[in-house]
Amino acid sequence: MLDFEAYKSQLQNMRSELTHRVEALEKDIHHTEEPVEKDFAEQATQSENDDVLNALDDEAKTTIIQIDNALLRIQNGNFGICEKCGNPINENRLQIIPFANLCITCAE
Repeated sequence: MLDFEAYKSQLQNMRSELTHRVEALEKDIHHTEEPVEKDFAEQATQSENDDVLNALDDEAKTTIIQIDNALLRIQNGNFGICEKCGNPINENRLQIIPFANLCITCAE
């Protein structure tokens, strides 16, 4: 039997950490605390860094959406059920990826 409250707490903590990470990344991406470099070579390096930061930002935002969906599944009573086949998601999988919405077979 799944401990929904434990998963809910874990998901909320993950969401909070990711939200803080997104806020920090967006400060760096938008250069709110430091100006854009004047030197062309430095601008090129800064642009490459921005690309990496944007990718990390996108990944964090995607994970936040997945966490929000998992929290809704807890609220709706269908957390831990594969959205594709309807079978239970293995608890070991949920411990590693608590926002998983597919069983391991359907995720492959």
